[in-house]
Amino acid sequence: MGVISLKHKFIAIMTAISLLILNIAIQPVLATQVTNKINISSALVRNTMKVQLMEQDFQLKQKKQADQAKLKAIKIKQQQWNQMEQKQAMQRAQKAKQAIAQAPKPQIRTVNKGTFKVSFYDPAVLGSRLGYHGVAANLNIFPRGTRLRITLSNGMVLYRVVNDTGSFAYSNPRQLDVAMPNSQIPAAGILYASVEVIY
Repeated sequence: MGVISLKHKFIAIMTAISLLILNIAIQPVLATQVTNKINISSALVRNTMKVQLMEQDFQLKQKKQADQAKLKAIKIKQQQWNQMEQKQAMQRAQKAKQAIAQAPKPQIRTVNKGTFKVSFYDPAVLGSRLGYHGVAANLNIFPRGTRLRITLSNGMVLYRVVNDTGSFAYSNPRQLDVAMPNSQIPAAGILYASVEVIY
């Protein structure tokens, strides 16, 4: 019994020593495996994050492209709208022009009173405030308020209203004295004109 016991103790000790040796031998391997697992895990995390970052970057690029496409579409729409507005404005202007051209012209009725001698005067120089739209005439021939179209011998056409008279008009009833600024009075000073009364 003592021999068996000693044998068992020996086996137990040898087993313990073997396990200890085995443990010492296996530990670096286990440590390497753990390190490898840690390295693999780190690489896996990095790769996973890289994929996520790439996906986020891709989504951002897609959004940017979509926004640019929308902006381009808005600009194109705006240009089309502006062109349509311009076209409509041109059409409205053309229609207005046609309407004016087609509108009945007011009929001006005139009566030719023949040829008159025409002189000129500047009412402002004489201290008058009658302005330059008037003409002095013989009031027996052209009463005050008579509207005249005066076609001068130099081709100029004047529209005046009889608003004055003078001693010249009674001594020469076929003479008119036309109001005009000194700077515009014809160099000839005296001209002849065809005179029409406008009704």
